[in-house]
Amino acid sequence: MPLNIAEVARHVALVTIDNQPKRNAMSRSMMAELAEVWERLGASDDCRCIIITGAGDRAFCAGADIGGDLSATQETARMIDRALLKARTYAKPIVAAVNGDCAGGGVELLLSTDIRLAAEHARFGLPEVKWSIYPFGGATVKLVQQIGYVHAMDLLLTGRLVTAEFAAGIALINRVLPSADVMPAAVKVAIEIAANSPSAVQAVKTQISAGIADYAATREALEHELGDRVRASRHFSEGVAAFREKRPPRYD
Repeated sequence: MPLNIAEVARHVALVTIDNQPKRNAMSRSMMAELAEVWERLGASDDCRCIIITGAGDRAFCAGADIGGDLSATQETARMIDRALLKARTYAKPIVAAVNGDCAGGGVELLLSTDIRLAAEHARFGLPEVKWSIYPFGGATVKLVQQIGYVHAMDLLLTGRLVTAEFAAGIALINRVLPSADVMPAAVKVAIEIAANSPSAVQAVKTQISAGIADYAATREALEHELGDRVRASRHFSEGVAAFREKRPPRYD
């Protein structure tokens, strides 16, 4: 299965994104599966903390699978919102074990996690504007909240990749570790969280995520309007074609 679920410690679930040939990019079906995983773990009394990571050591998640369906119906948008926990309250704490590159929708997924540990070789970026794609998975709202205006605009407007050390310096992640230490450290943090009162932990997480979700929800209509505008532009087909053909886009 593209998503692997395992119990790595008492009350700790590990979710692994597994699409290694595409650097753990997520297809629409994988996103739908992830949305269901969040629902299932959120409802489970036995789950008190979740770790999310990518399979292998090259990528945490390269974002959406641009080789697949790029349509954006209202139903699709709602599913992606659920998969990325974009505009909803979620009670279970999530630890990210970033084992490699984290880009595009991978960063938007990262923004929905609570504690983030990354391997030294990991890189982070939001390259959507390079390919004439609007980042509608929450980055335009959450990134400014989490790392501040100037750092958010740097990543969103240049589309560049930054190192794990740089990401830690702007508070996008908590810690940078040797690759072999990332998962053990993530499990240790998750066990510490799971040992605390689940009622108190989930109340804290609910309150904080509710504030983020409420703000994101107020921007939802504009988000969809802007995404539709970009997809209708003459640049969109060129950007997607350039990505698929592995060449620089030509925005004449």
